[in-house]
Amino acid sequence: MSSEVDETMDPEETPDGYVRRVAQQKAEAVAPGVPGRPILGADTVVVIDNHVLGKPDDEKDARRMLRLLSGREHVVMTGVCLIPGREGSTRKQIVVARTLVEFAPISESEIRWYIDSGEPWDKAGAYAVQGLASRFVTRIEGSYSNVVGLPVADVYAMCTRAGILVS
Repeated sequence: MSSEVDETMDPEETPDGYVRRVAQQKAEAVAPGVPGRPILGADTVVVIDNHVLGKPDDEKDARRMLRLLSGREHVVMTGVCLIPGREGSTRKQIVVARTLVEFAPISESEIRWYIDSGEPWDKAGAYAVQGLASRFVTRIEGSYSNVVGLPVADVYAMCTRAGILVS
């Protein structure tokens, strides 16, 4: 369900605080519409030089992001908020998953090709590790599923703590 939460980052927020807040706001915005049901809110960003890269606004922004990531390490952060939704269950849980990702140097022609593929749109940092951008990834330390957008092991642990059976 779409939460329609304003994802504007406060200039005083840390990347960690930002993904925590947005994940919680997304979950809380949806919860009243589905009483008694578990709700999971999440937000993923790419962080490089302590700057947050969200989804690109346009082609120029995507090009800027890919140039910045080229030949460097960055961190993918996902904030996840679980609202169990039933009486007697544990209260809201929030975690932030962090995964280190390293990119190979990317040439201008490769950046142009990748943008022309259409894949960077609606992706934090203007790339999808599970798609064509996988050719640029030289190393991952941490959860691969976090880089895709949802840290599955963390979500499973949250559900287990909340008494939500996951099969």
